[in-house]
Amino acid sequence: MESYSYGISSWLARLAALTFALAVYLALHRRFWSPLALVPGPRLASITRLCHAYHIFKGDNSTWTRALHKQYGHFVRIAPNEVSVSHPDGPALILQASLRKGNWYRVFSLPDYRYVNTPSILDPKERAQRTRLFAPAFLSSNLLQAEPRFDAVLGQLFGRLDAHAAAGRPLHLDRQLSFAALDVAGEALFARPFGFAAAGRDLDGHLAKGRAANCYAAVAGHFWTLHRLLAANPLITRTGLLAGGHVMRSTFAALRCAEAKATDADAPSSPSVVDHWTKAGRDNPEVLRPVDVEAQIIITVGAASDTVSCAIQSFVYHMIANPTSWARAREEIESQRAQGFCKDPVVSYQDSQTLPYLRACLHESIRMFGPSPMGLARVAPAGGLSIGGQHFPEGTTLSINPNVMQQSKECWGEDAEEWNPDRWFAEDISSKLKYWMAFGLGGNKCPGENLARIELFKVAATLVRDYSIRQVDPENKWQWEGYITRVPHSWPVYVEKRGV
Repeated sequence: MESYSYGISSWLARLAALTFALAVYLALHRRFWSPLALVPGPRLASITRLCHAYHIFKGDNSTWTRALHKQYGHFVRIAPNEVSVSHPDGPALILQASLRKGNWYRVFSLPDYRYVNTPSILDPKERAQRTRLFAPAFLSSNLLQAEPRFDAVLGQLFGRLDAHAAAGRPLHLDRQLSFAALDVAGEALFARPFGFAAAGRDLDGHLAKGRAANCYAAVAGHFWTLHRLLAANPLITRTGLLAGGHVMRSTFAALRCAEAKATDADAPSSPSVVDHWTKAGRDNPEVLRPVDVEAQIIITVGAASDTVSCAIQSFVYHMIANPTSWARAREEIESQRAQGFCKDPVVSYQDSQTLPYLRACLHESIRMFGPSPMGLARVAPAGGLSIGGQHFPEGTTLSINPNVMQQSKECWGEDAEEWNPDRWFAEDISSKLKYWMAFGLGGNKCPGENLARIELFKVAATLVRDYSIRQVDPENKWQWEGYITRVPHSWPVYVEKRGV
């Protein structure tokens, strides 16, 4: 018996020693013998993805990546097979080219791997085919049919601002903007809001749950096999262990209504995105399964609300920190009001397009602090890819962090880290748009860009026209975490209503 136990212990010891030896060999190979061994970066990052994952989990991935590029230059090895690129030629060669996306994007298959949507598709040709079916629903002409419904939601937002202004109470504007963005997304997608703006509070803890899910998914995308085993599998979906709460329940209820309406010839039509997508699924069953339509809706709800909320917050935060810009934008609006524009309770999108300085401020605020903190990853094609004299072999993951490019002095000039809306009136601004990545670039550009623009312009114009806003503590710097999207918070404000 003792001999038997000794034999097991001996084999376990040998197995442990072998495992250790393989781990050491793998670490040495990645560090010194990999084709990327000469690319600079943190030593630990060249050995394991855990270094990168730690900063994602910490919420400072974009800040960490910017610091690395300042230290090491255009190319930084942030994981054993991933290089972050900040070379000016990078956006055109990586993002505007038709390259396969990095494996991280598979995490967007929600709620499990069966649900394929455009963000989770890695192959560019397959994604383009799917996008052609979904994109028409996001044409401005289609979305603007729902503008009166958007105005109803935004009216609830501004009504809450009015109440706080009258009472002189501090307001957590970040939360109210998030509620409005969620409900505008609901109106666009389903022709019905989720109810956040009307309630003025977080329903079913959605924001808190969303922040946790955002953090988990940002990390889990780099460990797909484990994620698929633990969370992204049909068994977990069927058991409901990871239920999405109020928004998910509302999403599937609205989808069922849309499907019923699609089969009812007498049902009144409504200009909603889901109506378009449901019809696209019926007309193209060989390409779009019902589960694919569901997958696209699920991912769009989050993308259409989180990114827009962050962008509007960035606009307000930077504008109140630069009161001269707020005053100049208001003067522009008043000039247009004198000509009969911008007089609706909520400024119309059409009227907002007569405000070039406001547009410049929106673009500049997103340049200074945009919604996307993650590197946009693509895979080097057959034969590899050369950028700025550096060659990367086939299969290398090359990523571009929007935050890095949007504040690059090499791309934007010596004042790249400073607020300057007037840069958007420069003669050469068109040559710099490839470095402004609010909605991505190339074939993977965000399909919801038009919806985001409509909401951003309407909210920004109405806020500047009707309100004066200041932080409760003028010295306060907002807080934020950067997971899949940036989540700003903790900057309460006082709101004053203007007599207009």
